Amino acid sequence: MSTANPARLGVVALLLADSRYPGGGHVHSGGLEEAVARGFVVGERELPSFLLGRLRTAGELAAVFAAAAALLPPDWALLDAELDARTPSTAQRTASRAQGRGTMRAGVRAWPSPVLDALLRATPRPHHPIALGALTGVAGGSPADAAAVAGYLAVSGPASAAVRLLGLDPFAVNAMVADLSDELGAQALRAAGTAGLAPHDLPAPGSPGLDLLAEAHARQHTEEVRLFAS
Repeated sequence: MSTANPARLGVVALLLADSRYPGGGHVHSGGLEEAVARGFVVGERELPSFLLGRLRTAGELAAVFAAAAALLPPDWALLDAELDARTPSTAQRTASRAQGRGTMRAGVRAWPSPVLDALLRATPRPHHPIALGALTGVAGGSPADAAAVAGYLAVSGPASAAVRLLGLDPFAVNAMVADLSDELGAQALRAAGTAGLAPHDLPAPGSPGLDLLAEAHARQHTEEVRLFAS
């Protein structure tokens, strides 16, 4: 792990969390498109609950595994397999690996490292949280840094999708994300506290509702044009 200074680590986190980072996140809504199609989210009133629920479930899982990956574990295949086992939805697994591969393609250009080469040899299409954690760790970041990025992306993606899907006021939507700051910070600390556990002992928060939305979206996506891949 490098001895990069805190200012540089902050820049690395900003780069990974930036919507312009070419990881493919702009084509994923985190289940929001299907929630909108089914009338579960119809406007600004319902969106905060959706974002909070996603953060506490899929976001928590992503933060936990990103934090673990930031420690640069020797067995990448095992860590990836454990996250796979905690992701029961085939559609969710596909989306995670697609984003993970896109994130790594850009990451190895920005922060070349034999550690990243080893990860890609073990799993050429790593899950997105593992890619985020590995890149953060290679850049010298902490597990908490990686968890914060993963948690933020878990809600910022759906929030951005809401503006496009529902025509919501972007200022209001960004305020909703800002309102989650304390929750995001607490989550990052919790995830960092578990980062040293064996992969099979890592927490496994689940969200059957999001799993069902992902599977329904995947089926519909084969029958009609959708704005988002997931």
